[in-house]
Amino acid sequence: MQFAKRLEPLASNVFADMDVAKAKALAAGKQLIDLSLGSSDFPAENHVIEAIAQSLHDRSTHGYLLFHGTQAFRRAAASWYEQKFGISVDPETEVLPLIGCQEGTAHLPLAILNPGDFALLQDPGYPSHAGGIHLASGQIYPMPLKSENGFLPVFADIPAQVLAASRMMVLSYPHNPTSAIAPLSFFRSAVAFCQQHNLVLVHDFPYGDLVFGDKPAPSILQADPEKSVSIEFFTFSKSYNMGGFRIGYAIGNCELIRALRQVKAAVDFNQYKGILNGAIAALTGSQAGVKAGVERFRQRRDAFINALHRIDWHVPTPEATMYIWAKLPEPWADKSVEFCTQLVAKTGVAAAPGVGFGKSGEGYVRFALVHEPSILETAVARMGEFFAVSKK
Repeated sequence: MQFAKRLEPLASNVFADMDVAKAKALAAGKQLIDLSLGSSDFPAENHVIEAIAQSLHDRSTHGYLLFHGTQAFRRAAASWYEQKFGISVDPETEVLPLIGCQEGTAHLPLAILNPGDFALLQDPGYPSHAGGIHLASGQIYPMPLKSENGFLPVFADIPAQVLAASRMMVLSYPHNPTSAIAPLSFFRSAVAFCQQHNLVLVHDFPYGDLVFGDKPAPSILQADPEKSVSIEFFTFSKSYNMGGFRIGYAIGNCELIRALRQVKAAVDFNQYKGILNGAIAALTGSQAGVKAGVERFRQRRDAFINALHRIDWHVPTPEATMYIWAKLPEPWADKSVEFCTQLVAKTGVAAAPGVGFGKSGEGYVRFALVHEPSILETAVARMGEFFAVSKK
């Protein structure tokens, strides 16, 4: 049996290898503390669950849900954006419900790229961004993100021949995995660059609310209020702890929204209307749960960073996201996969190897703050013992 060549880049990845390593550690009797996956351990708010529960008894929600039936959700999303970012949004032409952000970021390249076209992606970056390019038979040009540049790409370093064949750029800030925040001035330069080179500017925005300082993370649409080249993806997985409900949306340039809608129409209908009703409740109801979640992640961040310092692993304190992006000490400086597989085998602590997010991620490891502070401190204590044994 023969399969399409586009599947070849998707055949294996380090995260699948880490799943095997975690299974072996469990089989060996290790008590697993899994910090490798960014899935929030917080529940959705009660008013969200109640909206979904009430929908179950409404027979009108039991059938297929076409675009017109999502109007209330699209209006709620547009209103939320206008209130939060001061951007006027047309819910009829500039908003599209999605079965999670990943559906949108994976399908959009099918609407933009012809085979062989380039997409400019962050390196390191979220792995599914690359997956969508491969499925569209596109080529990837990785834009290295370096600590000395604040983990922001340097557009001047992109070769002219690559730019000539490029059709889209994908950004995501606050950034997974580095936790970097991009200032609005950077977004303005990105918009100008994409306008100059006729590129679609895609911004994946799952961590927009997960910022620990007083200054909110900007939307790409604040740098492109006319929505000339930009589309942004928002998910309910992080802000509202609705990862399992698979609900998100795209917002931005009306032509891009229409093109993505065409691809989506060929693949699926929308999800159950009751889930959209829950998402409406999340957007229009009290935001106290969002603020409380950010505070809990801040406490976890501080506990984890302080514990790392106690074992003499000095890592910068992130200002956003639910991750710690840690530069590996010697002798693991360029061995992130080996470090993570040995760590879980010997201590039960699972982390994500930096190289799994791209070549420029080698030498780092990502920890997800998905446990309470006491468990995080236990994980770091185990790592301290691991380092002590490794040095002998």
